[in-house]
Amino acid sequence: MDRSDRSYPAEVETVTTSEAKARLNALLAKVAQTGEPVMITGRGKPLAVLSAVTAKTRRCGQFAGVVSYRDDFDEPLSAEEIASWEAGAT
Repeated sequence: MDRSDRSYPAEVETVTTSEAKARLNALLAKVAQTGEPVMITGRGKPLAVLSAVTAKTRRCGQFAGVVSYRDDFDEPLSAEEIASWEAGAT
């Protein structure tokens, strides 16, 4: 099979659609455990790649110094502030 049109290494496991259908649970388990993708082919051409999901890491404090708030941000609003909001004032 010609693999020059994709960015996966030549040693990636390749299975036909029939094999993938018959062994799907085992392929899913292998991909989840090893993280290695599996190429699914049809009539000798790449159709899909089965690959593990990787969670995006969240950075705590990514807006430090960009977003600020007052120390009393969680205090109830005053009657004047509520009236201003209800009136649509900015």
